[in-house]
Amino acid sequence: MTTLAIVESHADRASEHICDRLRERADWTQRTDDSRPVADGGGTYYRTDGAVLRSFDALHIDLERPADAFDCDPDLLVFASRHSGDTGPLLTGHFTGNFGPAEFGGETDALADAAPNALAELLAAFEEYAPTEYDVGMECTHHGPSEVGCPSLFAELGSGDEQWDDPAGADAVARAILELRNIVPHRDRQLVGFGGNHYAPRFGRVVRETSWAVGHVAADWALEAMGHPTAHRDVLERAFEASDAGVALLDGEWPVLEETLEELDCRLVSETWLREVDDRPLEVVDAVETELGAVDDGIRFGERLAESFTVVELPANLLSVAQGIDPDRVRETVAANTVAFATENGGSRVGSQVAVPDTDDIATEDSSGPRAKIIQDLAAVLAEKYDTVWVDDDAIVAEETAFDPQLAREAGVPEGPKFGALADGESVTVDGETVSPERVRTERTRRFQI
Repeated sequence: MTTLAIVESHADRASEHICDRLRERADWTQRTDDSRPVADGGGTYYRTDGAVLRSFDALHIDLERPADAFDCDPDLLVFASRHSGDTGPLLTGHFTGNFGPAEFGGETDALADAAPNALAELLAAFEEYAPTEYDVGMECTHHGPSEVGCPSLFAELGSGDEQWDDPAGADAVARAILELRNIVPHRDRQLVGFGGNHYAPRFGRVVRETSWAVGHVAADWALEAMGHPTAHRDVLERAFEASDAGVALLDGEWPVLEETLEELDCRLVSETWLREVDDRPLEVVDAVETELGAVDDGIRFGERLAESFTVVELPANLLSVAQGIDPDRVRETVAANTVAFATENGGSRVGSQVAVPDTDDIATEDSSGPRAKIIQDLAAVLAEKYDTVWVDDDAIVAEETAFDPQLAREAGVPEGPKFGALADGESVTVDGETVSPERVRTERTRRFQI
């Protein structure tokens, strides 16, 4: 069972207001610790199911290893804090430490252990409990402490005097903090962020909209303060270690940083990759990118989650004609029957190569397998345009009766509006003679080899 440590600062009135609401929101047992000074978390403290709350006189940013004050050996620590800035009513969370000089607590080039999963859960709780006038966001890594004693994060009420004294805002933060009881600090897919502004909009989108959690984030200003990446490999390595991550996402162009991260054997990914991969098994993702191609080159994942698959070709001509009739339906049927598939034209059209789940029979020969199912569905799309469609031994055959311009010319119909009328199924008159649509139609047959 995860134990949550909560830190209150008497130097921060927003922190006091949040913790007042915490004490009202849960059934706490009041206890006394005479082994530590009252100013350093001793004296009266509070314990409830899954959480312990202790108070300190100093500002949070000036505390050093506050987790040591908790006799519960906490798995996660949250600082109930104010947020200062010109950002209006805002509930926000972030991790602590310094990618460069320590101007506001902590040590230079030192990062606290992050809790990416807990931050994602905190932001989700903020969204649920925030009063209507409050925005919800996350921030980049900044200020102290850089040594906490366990994974930690700040939960903040901002951004000025009015909000620090707002009971509704304080209550929202308190309720969100209580949601962190029994929440583990980490999940199985986490990343480190580099670049962007202080409020990390790209990384906030990733947290809200994908299964990926975000650990430490070095915003543009933090990277500039850090200095040349190759001279600060240790702090970059620490960012991944402290975030329990091996993946990085960049916001902006940082070529030297990219080179350095690649030398550190870090996997650089795009936001498209994160969204497309989402919660899919990473071993399957790696296999797809090895056998079929890269997500960043247009590979997209289907709805089948088989660990074993075969890359096969769909009939290119059949696929092209079907997409010309109903591209959305084609994409839906390909996605429904594949592990992954290629795309073309910037991802707007399905390509002919697909990865289909392996079956007991060979995937390309099994008449009931996923490739055959896709072809049958493509034939059904053709039926939207053609009069008759059927499956032959080695082809899809489509027949239609259509307007024939040559027959129209032979009937003396001049090209122009009357051509269009005939094509639309209307009779026309030429030199006093009526030409019916049936007279200028011909049967056409198309075979699509499969």
